[in-house]
Amino acid sequence: MINIGPVARPQFTNKLVVFLAATAAALLAMYLFWSFESSVRALLEQRMGANPSPSPDTIISIVKLILIGSLGYLFVRGLNFLFFGLAFRFKRIDAPTLIRNIFTIVAFTIFFLIAFTFLFPGINLGALFTTSAIFGVILGLALQDTLGNFFAGISLQADRPFQVGDVITVGAERHMGVVEEISWRAIKIRTFTNHVVLIANSNAAREPIEVCPRDNLNARLVFFNTLYSDSPAKTIHVVREAVREAENVSTKVPPVVRIRDLGDNGVDYEVKYWLDDYAKFNDTDALVRQRIWYAFRRAGLNFAYPTRTLYVDRHSAGTPGDGGALVERLSAVDIFAPLSIEETGMLAQAAVRHVFAPGEMVIREGDPGSSMFVVHNGRVRVQVNENGRPRTVATLNEGDFFGEMALFTGEPRTANVVALEETEVLEIGYAAMKQVFDTNPNLVESLSFIMAERRQGLAPQPDTDTESTHSSKSLMSAIKRFFGLSQ
Repeated sequence: MINIGPVARPQFTNKLVVFLAATAAALLAMYLFWSFESSVRALLEQRMGANPSPSPDTIISIVKLILIGSLGYLFVRGLNFLFFGLAFRFKRIDAPTLIRNIFTIVAFTIFFLIAFTFLFPGINLGALFTTSAIFGVILGLALQDTLGNFFAGISLQADRPFQVGDVITVGAERHMGVVEEISWRAIKIRTFTNHVVLIANSNAAREPIEVCPRDNLNARLVFFNTLYSDSPAKTIHVVREAVREAENVSTKVPPVVRIRDLGDNGVDYEVKYWLDDYAKFNDTDALVRQRIWYAFRRAGLNFAYPTRTLYVDRHSAGTPGDGGALVERLSAVDIFAPLSIEETGMLAQAAVRHVFAPGEMVIREGDPGSSMFVVHNGRVRVQVNENGRPRTVATLNEGDFFGEMALFTGEPRTANVVALEETEVLEIGYAAMKQVFDTNPNLVESLSFIMAERRQGLAPQPDTDTESTHSSKSLMSAIKRFFGLSQ
């Protein structure tokens, strides 16, 4: 049974109703004309007089040819639907539109010639077409463009340089879009501004056509630059990691970042990446440029500016009260509660700010690390891999923290953390925490106790005191060993 979808079903029903109504009208007209043929002939003879030209019999034969031709056209359309619409779909084959049109034209032409020969047996069609030079010239001139498009369409169907769904660019005018239909007359493409462009087959056969197949990995290039003072190795690594995680960038082929030129103002780069769906290349290019900007800001890289332009970074020296805001933010973090104001100020001074775009990964499960993060602005999602799929276990807001085990014990990351929106985090590194412990080694005991409670996910209770104490001592030993403190 053929499955007709909910959208196609009303269209199919409407076409079937129109087809049946037209067939019924054609049959009724033929029946009435054949029934009153003698009356029509008598009326024509009476009105046209003796020896008329054309004769009443010729006029009646022409009307019959028109009626039979109309019915024959409907018959061919019905046969086309039965053969290509039903038989092909049983085998899950979609017949090209051009093949269906050729079948219709050839079948109707044969039907028309048979009907013409039957109604006008005294006229030799072969002699008519071969001896009438004027008719041949007129017909050839009239059908010049039509025949050119027709045979060019046959050539396109035979070569199949592109298919419906591919992205193509045609001609010097650079018509670019997604192929929606290839008919006997023209190629229909929908541009990326949602305009429909019809390109005649004869024109397409003469023009160069750039094809980006739908089921192929097609590459894109995005250009950017950096200052000469920025390391090329660092730039290539940062951009490659930022681009490879962008949506619609294929994971089958890693992005390639390379130096394109040594420009007047800086080093010019290009990043080459492959797309899963080339029809979305505009959105993907924009996303890649966004990811490069955020990656540059986190890595301390700089875009090159014209040498005659004075660029002043007003944020480099900080803003009044900024240090106090960081101290206030860190003082509100539970794990830093045992620290004094001076010790918290030491961490705030050494903290490094990072900004992440929505959807970017802050840390990855299994990666090594020796720092923790505090959410300063925005939100992040904590995910763990479960049967190969990410599962969200928590959402952290401003003031929450993560990654503390890597900072205090050097353990690998135990979860993925992904930014839900543009998020700014504060990174507290090993060196800053080492400085605090060197100043006040007694903090290890209180911090290990707080971390043990957080790790167990519950507050101390009478029946778990022994377990909590044991976990706290284990963590304290691990912290001292990691920071090189005396046991």
